Amino acid sequence: MEPTDEDLYRRMKKGDQRAFAELYERREPSLYRYALHVSGSRTLAEEVAHEVFLRLIRPDAGFDAGRGPLEAYLYGMARNLIRVMRRHQPVEDAGHPAAEHNILGDLIRNERTAALYAALRELPHHYRDAVILCDLEERSYDDVARLMGCPVGTVRSRLHRARMLLAARLKPLSASSGVIAR
Repeated sequence: MEPTDEDLYRRMKKGDQRAFAELYERREPSLYRYALHVSGSRTLAEEVAHEVFLRLIRPDAGFDAGRGPLEAYLYGMARNLIRVMRRHQPVEDAGHPAAEHNILGDLIRNERTAALYAALRELPHHYRDAVILCDLEERSYDDVARLMGCPVGTVRSRLHRARMLLAARLKPLSASSGVIAR
């Protein structure tokens, strides 16, 4: 049976370096993707993902299993670090990270993708997290509810509201580009 994140954390706190490595390998990629979607910056996403684990190994790390799962704590720490670190970093290209490698890509698609990510970053964090975790990370409502520490119905309503806000913000772009919005 595979150890839980909490098991690995307890072992890590007792000095087990393999437990730390396993926890890092298990959670760092998704934390990086989350930070990348929220910030739009590869550099910032890397720094946030690494800083989360540096803070986790400190003796004063504030994780309390009684308050929720370790994974939710890691996402919360990443969200807070992004807010703080983004203030001190130069802004990179606001386009979708994957679009940077498509040199011959369609200009309109890249413009719309950049606008989507810019609009996404402007949403309140509880709406933004719902979109990123459900739509971009393709996690289940149950999983997102656990990570966000709220009922599934709340995740669904936040996701619905976020999509409505995004649609309203992106509507002027669709109208001005001559593309019919679906």
